[in-house]
Amino acid sequence: MDYIVSGLPLAPFAPLFGLDAASLAAHGARRVVADARPGYPCRVSLEDAAPGESLLLLNWRHLDGDTPYRSDGPIFVREAATASARFRNAIPGQQLSRLLSVRAYDGDGGMHDADVVEGVALEALVARLFADARVAFLHVHNARRGCYACRIDRG
Repeated sequence: MDYIVSGLPLAPFAPLFGLDAASLAAHGARRVVADARPGYPCRVSLEDAAPGESLLLLNWRHLDGDTPYRSDGPIFVREAATASARFRNAIPGQQLSRLLSVRAYDGDGGMHDADVVEGVALEALVARLFADARVAFLHVHNARRGCYACRIDRG
């Protein structure tokens, strides 16, 4: 099975890096400082922030389109992020230690399946969900807080 795990693109967030609190608030965002590891998962680099590192907390539409499944929610982005993560046939360490909710979508954004799994079992679930030819991509969320984590596409 060939698959690609991707972080969000950096470009939409980079103009917000370094803005003051009032400017961030005008964008519906705020700056937070990580005080533990893990606990502040960057959705661009797919790495957890180190204690003392600054991140932006903001809303992101991770599933757009005119479907009942259109969805957005809060995410963290490390201000030190420099590139979007991309893992081929490997699960990022950030995902391995979390309880995950995985949703399987077709090319039109319709959901065909979903499951909850411990991160160490994510790769097996990816294989099972991609066995359905209708499934074009997967969205992974942190199951406990529901936040979007990453996207997985066929390789």
